[in-house]
Amino acid sequence: MDTQRRRILSAATAIGASALLARVAAQPAALAPIPPLPAKPTPGKPGDFDFLSGEWRIRHRRLKSPGEWDVFEGEATCWTILAGVGSVEELRIPARNFSGMGLRLLDVEKRVWSDFWVNARGGVLTTPGQTGSFENGVGIFVADDLDGDQPIKAAGIWDNISSTTCRWRQAVSRDGGGSWEQSWIMDWKRVR
Repeated sequence: MDTQRRRILSAATAIGASALLARVAAQPAALAPIPPLPAKPTPGKPGDFDFLSGEWRIRHRRLKSPGEWDVFEGEATCWTILAGVGSVEELRIPARNFSGMGLRLLDVEKRVWSDFWVNARGGVLTTPGQTGSFENGVGIFVADDLDGDQPIKAAGIWDNISSTTCRWRQAVSRDGGGSWEQSWIMDWKRVR
């Protein structure tokens, strides 16, 4: 199992370990489809993640089993760094004693973004990150991965981006991107 899958499982395990928040088993009203992966991604540019800077409250929905979702609250503080070439996210879920850091960096020469994760419990940057860009206002970041011996694609999607909201979704494809199963949805609402 490679680092991306370990990151996903590590976060899911850490969050699932606490019973301090009430668990709600409710299917999200509508799961938006995963946009098609572009044949030739749009080149990334400094500032693509500027929308994320600020303080946020986040409603998480994590798939526990088919049709059963765990719903809980979190918060994040995000900064743009290096004149828009980087973005740092400190994610906190106080009721579950969980925190982590998202780090997004633009390879200025290649014009490709990489999205990395650090779980506070381990303090290790997961590499390689999911790579991608913004296509028509939607950030699409994908990495090849393994689930046991089975090759999969793991995706992180940023959409519903406005001055006060955004959404991040995690999905996995077991057929090379033909179909996707969403396993984590984070609805962000700006506090300031």
